[in-house]
Amino acid sequence: MRACAPAAPPRRPTRRAITALLLLGGSAAVAAWRWPLRGAAGAPAPMEDDVCVVAPPTPYNPASGLPPEAPREVPADARCPVCGMYPARARAWAAQVIFAGGDAHFFDSPLSLILYLRDVGHYTRGRTAEAIVARYVTDMGTGAWVPALAATYVAGSSAKGPMRAGNLPAFAHPAEAARFAQARGGRLLRWDGVDASLLRALAPVRRPAHAEH
Repeated sequence: MRACAPAAPPRRPTRRAITALLLLGGSAAVAAWRWPLRGAAGAPAPMEDDVCVVAPPTPYNPASGLPPEAPREVPADARCPVCGMYPARARAWAAQVIFAGGDAHFFDSPLSLILYLRDVGHYTRGRTAEAIVARYVTDMGTGAWVPALAATYVAGSSAKGPMRAGNLPAFAHPAEAARFAQARGGRLLRWDGVDASLLRALAPVRRPAHAEH
């Protein structure tokens, strides 16, 4: 597992580096460098670098009065350990897991939650799936937290999640999910119906890339 590092501004390769990369082949050159886009004024536009985003769990706060395994509101500064986004900015899609002891991770969508659960130790160093005591997703209709294993999901709808890609909106009741699918398309799934082939279709370019120090 590679170490995390602060994001650095994009840089242009030198002529010598370009020559070396071209000798390695075009695919190596493309993979090794990210060219900055040009803005309206000709200046390089901001661009995400290929670095790890550190997203440590949010500690349990006993003063909240909530049981350690209960869902809690998404902190404004919490970051998704899978994609680095801020789940509080797209609250209707948010999800969370809670570890024994009450520490929580928050996700930008049910899709990121499921990807995380398939490789917990990679995204959060030192944690295991066995230490997770609760998983929650947001009911798209009411905004309430729903146990992830009890929710009904809609796959293939026209609804785009925070990553602007296909996603898995969640609902507490199958009837609500069916009404959503009638309006926006898609098919209904239970938790165990989300398999590896569907994940590849929904997130073809996502890969484990984040870890906690």
